Amino acid sequence: MTISEITFSPTGGTRRVADILAHALGNDIRTIDLADPHFDASAIPQPSDGEVAVIAAPAYAGRMPGPAAERLSQLDGNGARAVIVCVYGNRAYDDSLAQLQDVAQKAGFTVIAAVAAIAEHSVARRYATGRPDGDDKAALEGFAAQIAAKLASGDDTCPKVPGHVPSGETGRLGMIPHPTRACNQCGTCAAQCPVQAIDPGDVKAVDRSRCISCMRCVAICPRSARRIGRIMQFMVNRHLKKVCSTRRSPQLFL
Repeated sequence: MTISEITFSPTGGTRRVADILAHALGNDIRTIDLADPHFDASAIPQPSDGEVAVIAAPAYAGRMPGPAAERLSQLDGNGARAVIVCVYGNRAYDDSLAQLQDVAQKAGFTVIAAVAAIAEHSVARRYATGRPDGDDKAALEGFAAQIAAKLASGDDTCPKVPGHVPSGETGRLGMIPHPTRACNQCGTCAAQCPVQAIDPGDVKAVDRSRCISCMRCVAICPRSARRIGRIMQFMVNRHLKKVCSTRRSPQLFL
C-alpha cells in the first residue's frame, strides 16, 4: 500500500508518531513536509488511486498551527482516504483534531480514521519526555491494524471526533525564542524556520507577527543557543505541572 505521509512537525515529535503509523500501514512511503520553509503546494501531485494519506499535525493551545492548516488546505486530496493524526504534549488536544478533520475534508481527502497521540512537549520538554515511546509504538501499531482492516473492508465512513471546529485565529502561543551568548550566528535557525520569521542577516531579529512558537529553532540549534526567557519557561512549566503529570494514552476514532 502506498502511503502519503503529510506532516507539520517542527521539532520532530509529530513526525515520529506519523512514521510509526505510516510504516505499519504500508512499505511505500511518500513524504510531504508542511513545515518546509519553501513549501510549494503546486509541486505536489495528487494522490494516486489507492494511495492512503497519513496527515499529522501538532496541537498548539488546542488548535492546529496556522501554517499547517493553510498549507494542508492548498493540497488536492483527490478523494484519497486519509488517517488524520493530532499530536499533543500530554495536556489536551481540545479542538485540534476536529479542526484537522475539517481542513483535510475541505482539501478533498476522505477521512476514515483519526488518532490523538502524545509526543514530548515542544516548549516544556520535561513533560512526555521521550514519547512516543515503546508503549506508544505498540498502541499505534495496534491502531494501524484496525485501520488497515477498515480500509480493506471498503468502509469509508467518517469517524466522529471530539471537539468543535474553531473559528478565528489558529494555534499561536506567543513565546518568542531568542539567541543566548553561545550563538555564533551560523544561521541554521533562520534557514529552517518554517515561517521564515528569523532574519538570516541577524538571527536576533524575529518577526513576531510571523513566529508561531513552534520551537524548531530551539530544537535544531547546533550550539543549544536559542531559548525562550527563563521566567517564561518557569511559568510554562508551573502552569503545566498539574495538567501534564498524569500519563495520557493514544486514542483511535474509527
